[in-house]
Amino acid sequence: MYLNHNLLLVLAGVLLLGGCSATQTGILGLAPAGDRKEYVQARDLYSDGNYTQAIEHLSDYIYKTKNVKRREARAYRLLGMSYEQLGQLSKALEVYLEALEFHPNNVPLLLAAADLYQRTDLIDQSIELYERALAQEPNNLEALSGQGNNYSKMGFYSRARFFYDKFFELNPAAQPLYRARYAETFLRQRNYKDAFIHITMALAEDNSSPDFWLLSAKAARGLGRPQDALADIDTALLLAPGRRDLLANKTLWLYEAGRYEDSIRTAQKILKQDPSNQLALLVTAMDEYYLGRKKDSRRHMQAVLKGEPDTFAERVAEKLVQQLHF
Repeated sequence: MYLNHNLLLVLAGVLLLGGCSATQTGILGLAPAGDRKEYVQARDLYSDGNYTQAIEHLSDYIYKTKNVKRREARAYRLLGMSYEQLGQLSKALEVYLEALEFHPNNVPLLLAAADLYQRTDLIDQSIELYERALAQEPNNLEALSGQGNNYSKMGFYSRARFFYDKFFELNPAAQPLYRARYAETFLRQRNYKDAFIHITMALAEDNSSPDFWLLSAKAARGLGRPQDALADIDTALLLAPGRRDLLANKTLWLYEAGRYEDSIRTAQKILKQDPSNQLALLVTAMDEYYLGRKKDSRRHMQAVLKGEPDTFAERVAEKLVQQLHF
């Protein structure tokens, strides 16, 4: 009788927990011990950097049963992360979108898919998913900063600052990258004063980024401080000596400052990497023109015209040839 009484208690407990079969989902409605072990193995493989094997274990864990209740959000998230680590972004996105069919309000999955959409320049889709995440968690920092970055990419800088403002209100000690992105929204709208203030704040926390120094240089130039702009671009070049965008800006700014020889020397660094670079050839031609080296100037201008057609540099060169009578 004692044994039967205990069996009745166990059966009653099973019925109260939904009548699930112990052999199928376990007494507590969880995945069987063997399956939980499969997930743990996959997690350990991911931690060790064995992403291909993690994918194999996770795929087996998720898809070997038609019981969708076992398709856990955490398993999908880890599977997508494994594909991301292997650079298979489209496959990772496919996994996240499938997971969202079963877990439409899962914030980590929404954020993961939104981030991938953003990284692949599918901004409208990214905005939609970040909005869904914010509907669940209005103060989610990742969603706020992601949405700010989205609207900045679209050119809606005031809208971008709406999200960044809330982000900084909740997280005043945010990483300098976010402060730099905030500064860029001001720079794009030619509010050089606020751009300079915020990029200076970013540099106070991290002065090792050439991108931060470039932003600072552009803000200083917009404020009418060309020497400070050149000093900042030189600092950026110390950190990234071969970057063409930095060299191109310096070449142009030296030309504008009337430092033609220095401009030529900087342009030569670009041309050493890319002998047919039209912008470097064009600025060199103008430098030489104002130095009185008309023959050399004409030669470099013709090199621009022989390059890729219908570029900005080529169109400018055509007009200059007509105006300056080379």
